[in-house]
Amino acid sequence: MHEPQIDVVIADDQELVRMGFSLILGVQPGITVAGEAADGVECVELARRLRPRVVLADIRMPRLDGLEVVRQLAGPGVADPMNVVVITTFDQDDYVRTALRNGACGFLLKDASPALLVEAVQAAARGDALVSPAVTVRLLRRLEATERGMAQAPAASDAAGLSERERDIVRLVAVGRTNQEIGDELFLSLSTVKTYLGRIQAKLNARNRVEVAAWAWEHGAVRGSR
Repeated sequence: MHEPQIDVVIADDQELVRMGFSLILGVQPGITVAGEAADGVECVELARRLRPRVVLADIRMPRLDGLEVVRQLAGPGVADPMNVVVITTFDQDDYVRTALRNGACGFLLKDASPALLVEAVQAAARGDALVSPAVTVRLLRRLEATERGMAQAPAASDAAGLSERERDIVRLVAVGRTNQEIGDELFLSLSTVKTYLGRIQAKLNARNRVEVAAWAWEHGAVRGSR
């Protein structure tokens, strides 16, 4: 049984970046670049018309920035949200929380390797959004610094009703592990990991694994993760 084709819309105001992403993705089996946009307004219009499985959107774009693009395509209240991966750089930490609240399902560094770009698109398409370890540790860790500290983690987990196994999975999600890697580390089948993640998202009222990761960093639940 063949996997359905992954069509992607790429939005970035730099032509060279769009061209680079398009060249990398365009040669991958199972991935098609359906369209490119040079600004946020064009991205929203193109995405709504083409309904791609994945949208790659840069944060800084003219007319409409990437944060607003995410909100319009995937934010709270959107009836049929799309999978939007935000393209960011290391100096844009403050934007990440807003992108997360607006419905982003993943974060990709602009200088990411071709392999990571492909992995991020494939993960977003299957609803298993990739949180790059580099992005997670560098950007989401700042959330932890604003909280009370180590004693908060058990209390927050207890309040959320997470079991010990669910806490283990949350910690691994927060440091960028994929479902397969979580299963391998905890000796669980892939379907079991997905079942656990569904329960965790329901308990935390999280829409996707990126929000699970953010919850973990915000509540100091990452310490001691492997």
